[in-house]
Amino acid sequence: MSDCLTLKKSNCKNCYKCIRHCPVKSIRFSGNQAHIIGNECILCGQCFVVCPQNAKEIASETEKVKVLLQSGSPVVVSLAPSFIANYDGVGINAMKKALQKLGFYDVEETAIGATIVKREYEKMLAVETRDIVISSCCHSINLLIQKYYPDALPSLADVLSPMQAHAVDIKNRTMDAKVVFVGPCVAKKDEAAYYEGIVDAVLTYEELANWFREEKVELTPDPDRTEESRARFFPTTGGILKTMDQTADYTYLAIDGVENCISALEDIRSGKIHKCFIEMSACVGSCVGGPVMEKYHRSPVRDYAFVSRYAGKKDFTVPQPDSAALRKNMTVIEKKTALPTESEISDILHKMGKFKKEDELNCGSCGYDTCRAKAVAIYQGKAEISMCLPYLKDKAESFSDCIVSNTPNGLIVLNEKLEVQQINDAARRIMNIRAASDVLGANVDRILDTGVFRRVLASKRSVRDERTYLAEYKKYVEQTVVYDGTYHLIVCIMRDITDEEAEREKKENISRQTVEVADKVVEKQMRIVQEIASLLGETAAETKIALTKLKESISDE
Repeated sequence: MSDCLTLKKSNCKNCYKCIRHCPVKSIRFSGNQAHIIGNECILCGQCFVVCPQNAKEIASETEKVKVLLQSGSPVVVSLAPSFIANYDGVGINAMKKALQKLGFYDVEETAIGATIVKREYEKMLAVETRDIVISSCCHSINLLIQKYYPDALPSLADVLSPMQAHAVDIKNRTMDAKVVFVGPCVAKKDEAAYYEGIVDAVLTYEELANWFREEKVELTPDPDRTEESRARFFPTTGGILKTMDQTADYTYLAIDGVENCISALEDIRSGKIHKCFIEMSACVGSCVGGPVMEKYHRSPVRDYAFVSRYAGKKDFTVPQPDSAALRKNMTVIEKKTALPTESEISDILHKMGKFKKEDELNCGSCGYDTCRAKAVAIYQGKAEISMCLPYLKDKAESFSDCIVSNTPNGLIVLNEKLEVQQINDAARRIMNIRAASDVLGANVDRILDTGVFRRVLASKRSVRDERTYLAEYKKYVEQTVVYDGTYHLIVCIMRDITDEEAEREKKENISRQTVEVADKVVEKQMRIVQEIASLLGETAAETKIALTKLKESISDE
């Protein structure tokens, strides 16, 4: 299969939306990136349509077509009949004028090839004795059968698609012609690449629109109509059946959407359907609901109305080739995916935290319909255990609960109404609360003064490491109160410092007593010093008097 659908890795945001919408789960995830599994993909383009990051890209062939235009060969456009819906009523004549400005030799409607194909279907039903015939116009449905329902291959009409039949017809009429198909389909790029030598290149409506803008080519509405254009109904659900001459021997049935087609193929596989011609389209609404309708619109009623008004009541005038020239060989395309044993599935389920049948929620958040299907995908390397949302949620809650429950600090979470949303064991111990259920949902004023919470809520500014005495509980705490603007919550973290405070007061008391004792000792010492000084002063005076008298007596002699 050609690499016509690729991924811009940098844009993938690990949302799993593509795998949820992929009908055959042909996307694997590795390193938080989605990867398309080419061997399993049916190119329905749903991942391209639903990707919210525009991470899926369709390989452009615009440059390839420009090279064809420069080759000197006449390059003819085969324009898919859904163009009338994509370009809002612009008819084939206006499209032809616009495309010729780009250098194309001629422009024809693929509906001409559709006429050839539907006639071959009629002939097949009339001449052959097939029990069930499935239309082969949609390449995605062909790939679905070739890859996933090989036992239904005998029922798949081995007839060229309208694109191929028209290309063969153009090349038979125009010597050395090159054919470029323009339509709303991703799969046609692969079909053109796989069946070499029929269609030379494929452009989507988006590629063509970009080219028109680049060359400043304007489209003008042109209500051209012709009665010989019944095959213009082909891009609508039941459009093939509308153009066919039906016989009473068969039941004619139109099915659109891959899921519905899978259901029909399951019925065929089980032998529940017989004598039936089934028109199958991968896209809901058929081709007018194609993944690359240029405006990415989903207007099924309006689009059908455009096609219906444009289509005539008679067939295009076109010669019918021999049946042999219209047949193609479609073989089984093997998928290389091993299936796990029951014990291997159980082991994977256990790793996902699913030990009992009741644990298998089958919520589909990972993109797979069931937990067992997800386990198979993990075994095949397509998925990762972490893609399970309930598993991640339980793991995250378990981890956070473990932290919250075991932290030595008290934790209280309030909403903006100051109602308790969460309280941990440490906080309950600080406030002597028996059970969390006693306060959850209640206003915090039942257990704490609301002053600090109201201040934080009003200012949206955090209060950090504020020492507070909870008189009711006779506890000292150091609290930090934070406002979370994202989730509109107030978080209070309390550190019980009662013992620290008691130890601090004890030390302060000891220090105070030591100071008092020291003061008394100093005071006593000063008193003793003063007394000594006083005594020394009296003794010195007496000595002075005695010496004076002695001096006087000696002098008198």
